[in-house]
Amino acid sequence: MLRALAVAFAGAFVLVSAAPTAVAAKLRPLLTGLDQPVYVTAAPGGPSRLYVVEQPGRIRVSERGKLRSEPFLDISKLVSCCGERGLLSVAFHPGYATNHRLYVDYTDVDGNTRVVEYRSDGVRVLPASARRLLAVDQPYPNHNGGQLQFGPDGRLYVGMGDGGSGGDPESRGQDTSTMLGKLVAIDVDSGATSLAGRGLRNPWRFSFDRRTGDLWIGDVGQDAWEEVDHVVKGGLPRNFGWSVYEGLVRFKDAPLDKSAPLVRPVVVYSHAQGCSITGGYVYRGKAIPALRGRYVYGDFCSGRIWSLSATARPGTAAKPRLEPWNVPQLSSFGEDAAGELLTVSLAGTISRLVL
Repeated sequence: MLRALAVAFAGAFVLVSAAPTAVAAKLRPLLTGLDQPVYVTAAPGGPSRLYVVEQPGRIRVSERGKLRSEPFLDISKLVSCCGERGLLSVAFHPGYATNHRLYVDYTDVDGNTRVVEYRSDGVRVLPASARRLLAVDQPYPNHNGGQLQFGPDGRLYVGMGDGGSGGDPESRGQDTSTMLGKLVAIDVDSGATSLAGRGLRNPWRFSFDRRTGDLWIGDVGQDAWEEVDHVVKGGLPRNFGWSVYEGLVRFKDAPLDKSAPLVRPVVVYSHAQGCSITGGYVYRGKAIPALRGRYVYGDFCSGRIWSLSATARPGTAAKPRLEPWNVPQLSSFGEDAAGELLTVSLAGTISRLVL
């Protein structure tokens, strides 16, 4: 995630073959002056509102392009920030319009991951409603993952990094006795958890295609390769390979857990093109017809953005397309209620893709 603000990595390889740029669209700034935003999303039943996650520990609400002065949630006193720590994402229950339940992922004051359920009164979060769903100790200050998304099966999915340092020194990615390096699925009613994926280094943003239910993951690489992983609906659990593999290349001579099928990346790019992938969404909006049905992702360090056909599968010579937009410090993508695409810059700006 964010590559500790992108100060330490470089490389010398080339991007997998890319198709020509084709989308004549632009990014229009929607919100500015935010404090280290790392995510933006909408809530069911609130089509005119956007919720912006600020890494120091606040969630802000924007309604029809106007930012409210009072935070929707402020847990800054509970959060350790920043670098790769902080308040990292929010997910709203599919029934939020009636039950007002939402979920946050953050690193606490000791640097450990917490996933907590809250309820709101429709205007702000009720602090006394906090209910912890997941607690995972973090041995290092990096690779916290942090994405939350509800899947098509109604469970809450949590992206967990491998615990940090470099090179997965304790080989946690393939160790199913720990939640580090895993995609964790939670039944938010019963609290039951299961491992939906293993072999992840630092899944910095994943999403489910709102039309097909397919899973897309941007997993941050080590020294050479960034990767996009794709699993069709119903295809979990899967092993994404880390730290036996980095991208398509053997990284470590270590046992590969075979309790779940290995899935290879659908596409990789080298550190000649960036150094920290920011996963995105399959575009299902209406504003940009030429982008429909394409998975959009980018890189935090270079600000480049690519798209890839959502029909791409591992081993099919998928060809990403470099798009004509650049977002410095690209910390995340987001969708509004209609599926229109948003970009987030850690420097403080949310933008919308328009013609």
